[in-house]
Parts: sequence; C-alpha cells; structure tokens
Amino acid sequence: MTIAAEDRLAEAGRRLVAAGVANARREARLLRALAGDDETRFADYIGRRAAHEPYSRILGAREFWSLDLALSPDTLDPRPDSETLIEAAVALLPDRAASLEVVDFGTGTGALLLALLTEYRHATGVGIDVLPGAIDTARRNATRLDLTARTHFMAGDWAEINLSPADVILANPPYIPGGEIAALPPEVARFDPRRALDGGADGLAAYRALAPIVRRVLRPHGWAFFELGAGQSESVASIMVESGLCVAGRRRDLAGHERCLVLRQAELGR
Repeated sequence: MTIAAEDRLAEAGRRLVAAGVANARREARLLRALAGDDETRFADYIGRRAAHEPYSRILGAREFWSLDLALSPDTLDPRPDSETLIEAAVALLPDRAASLEVVDFGTGTGALLLALLTEYRHATGVGIDVLPGAIDTARRNATRLDLTARTHFMAGDWAEINLSPADVILANPPYIPGGEIAALPPEVARFDPRRALDGGADGLAAYRALAPIVRRVLRPHGWAFFELGAGQSESVASIMVESGLCVAGRRRDLAGHERCLVLRQAELGR
C-alpha cells in the first residue's frame, strides 16, 4: 500500500471513530479490502458506514451457521444469537437422516431453515414471510446453497396460509416493543425492516398470533423452537401454554440470555 493510500485509510478510520463506529479502524480496513483500488467506491463505503449502515449490508451478505447468506432491505441481518435455535434442534434431533418436514415462520434470509436443512440431508422445509422481498432473498440463498429442491418459500400472513403438519417449527418473530425501536443502535433501527422488529406494544404480539398456529400445525411428536428477546422467556411460555403447548426446554445464548424456547404438544408432558 502506498503512503497516500495509508493516509486515506487512516483518515477513513478517524472518520468512523468520529461517527461512533465500534472497531472503526478494523472496519476501515475491511472496507478498503472490499473496495480494492477503487477510491470512489471506498469513499462511498466509508460514508455509508459513517451513517451506521452495517458492514454486512454494505457487503450484501452475512455468515450464519457457516453459510454465506445474501441480505436485502426486506430481511433482518441474521445475528449469531439466532444460531441458538439450530443448536437446540441439533441437540434434540440426533438422527441426521430423518425425513423432517420443517416450517420457518418469519424466514427473512432463510437463515434458520437453510441452516437446519444443511444438518438434515433428507429434510424439506417451507419458509414464510410477510415481506415479498424477503422471500425473493431466501429463494436466492436456497439456490446458492443448492437447496432449491428441498425448500418452498411463501409470502403472506402466517394465519392465512394453509400448512401441512410439521415435525419441526422454527420462528424468529418480531419481538421488540414498538416504542423501543427508535432507541436501538442505528445499525438496527435504521437498516433492519421495521416489520421484522416491531412486536407491538409489549413485544409479544407475534407470539400471540403464532401460538394457535403452532398448536395446529405441529405434529404430535414434533418440536418447535422460538427465538426470544431478552427477559421474555416467562411471558412467551405463558402464551404458549395457554394455547395448549408444553415448554420442553430453554436454551441460553453466549451472553447468558434465554434465547430459545423449546415447545411440544401439551399431551406429551414435560
């Protein structure tokens, strides 16, 4: 790298520091590598990151469960915390050759569904999202991972889609109380789709909507894995139990938060 290029990199790092970007110098180097020798593109990337657009969105992709997933404006940027659901499923479903039928509510990029299908080679799945742009992105990701033949994606309201019985249900519903979204880090509040964040006044609206659907769709010996917001475990558990489901377990993320609620049909007991 020339002295001039080093100077531009240092200036970019200072600009990101001034904007309050964490790990600013590292991110400047990543954006430099992404832009290559194109100085105009590098300047654009630095401006976008200074406005708190996440690096993953500038890149247009995010790694999840070792899968390279494309992002779009209609999808959440998948977080490592969501991998807790896949960890829970793999721990409870040891037969990797099982012919599982999976439903993923709020599929977004398809992250949860596609990750699970890579673990279970005979599994098939349906991903549902209210945002058509998310469905387009999930389909592209399935194609990139050679999973098109084992996936089907549908745009629409969960309650209005006729679903076949499922062995596994995955769900990462919106769970942020609507009034708290503006206070989230700008990387989230400005760039993740609000429909994928807003869980209503108390953050629990999507769980209330999903509970009777899961009760109806989940097979008698099936498993459901729900992502939770911090501190929501007991409230979501109560909603599910009232709908005739049984809490079969909970799993914490790396930060120690109860991130995954494991559910079964109530007649199976705990």
